[in-house]
Amino acid sequence: MHRKVCVAPMMDCTDRHERFFLRLISKNVLLYTEMIVSEAIDRGDKKKLLSFNIREKPVALQLGGSSPKLLANASKIGEEFGYDEINLNLGCPSKKVQKNKFGACLIKEPNLVVDCLNEMQAKTKLPVTVKTRIGYDDVEDYESLFNFINLLKLTGVKTFVIHSRKAMLGKFTPKQNLNIPPLKYEMVYKLKEDFKDLEIIINGGIASTDQIKNHLKKVDGVMIGRSVYHSPYILADIEREIFGNDEISSRQEIIEKLIPYVKNEVKKGARLNQIMRHTIGLFHGQTGSNFWKRYLSENMCVRDADVKKIDHIMDKIKINRIDHPTGQID
Repeated sequence: MHRKVCVAPMMDCTDRHERFFLRLISKNVLLYTEMIVSEAIDRGDKKKLLSFNIREKPVALQLGGSSPKLLANASKIGEEFGYDEINLNLGCPSKKVQKNKFGACLIKEPNLVVDCLNEMQAKTKLPVTVKTRIGYDDVEDYESLFNFINLLKLTGVKTFVIHSRKAMLGKFTPKQNLNIPPLKYEMVYKLKEDFKDLEIIINGGIASTDQIKNHLKKVDGVMIGRSVYHSPYILADIEREIFGNDEISSRQEIIEKLIPYVKNEVKKGARLNQIMRHTIGLFHGQTGSNFWKRYLSENMCVRDADVKKIDHIMDKIKINRIDHPTGQID
């Protein structure tokens, strides 16, 4: 398993339906779950929280929490469900995370993080990795970041995903934390220079294959997030330009392959809108993209959408010549 390009864990985005959809576009990127809280796994419906389609693989399970015991047990359960990696979230700054003192809050408690990582690795044979930020609040100097990574390295963790912004705890909303703190890529590059034996993955504000190529000159891998969710077919460019894979399905072919999955999932109790909402950006930048977004929003991304409409979706694409270089919208 390689981490040359990964799709970031994103709350309310990278659920199992999104991951299945993205895998139809790219066979090489590493996919991540949304952050799943270890306490929820301990107390909740494990099958509902952790089940996934084997065609999503390789896929990493991201855990949130601060109890070494609960994180360790969740790691073991994740391995039993078939995940390929266990990732500890040390970067999320949401209010829920701050209230429960995990995610980015744990950067303040490095010794607790060490305990968590040691316990997790003792319970699973899977690689345990870390996703964190370059700092928090007023702590944003390179020395602090170096010392933090150097300490965690002693646990045996070898892969670190570094979001190139600091977390502003208690001051910014999650959305503001994704935009306002400045990106400091040079700090991540410096980490790789100083920890040549570690796998360093860079994250934050990356939206094109050219950017990915430039980052890969300095670090081992790149994690992209919002750009994929808003324009998922960027993964086709990544397959061609980063992985040298020219066997790429067209946008229409992706929808054709998705239809049987949709029907099967709806039979099992999923709602049509839960799946199709992830495809809204598929035709981004193409002729007919506005029609596609409008049609989905009005017909398939409403709560009680009728699954029978999926049978006509390819006709809608053809009639409106979506993705056709000279097509016009009716």
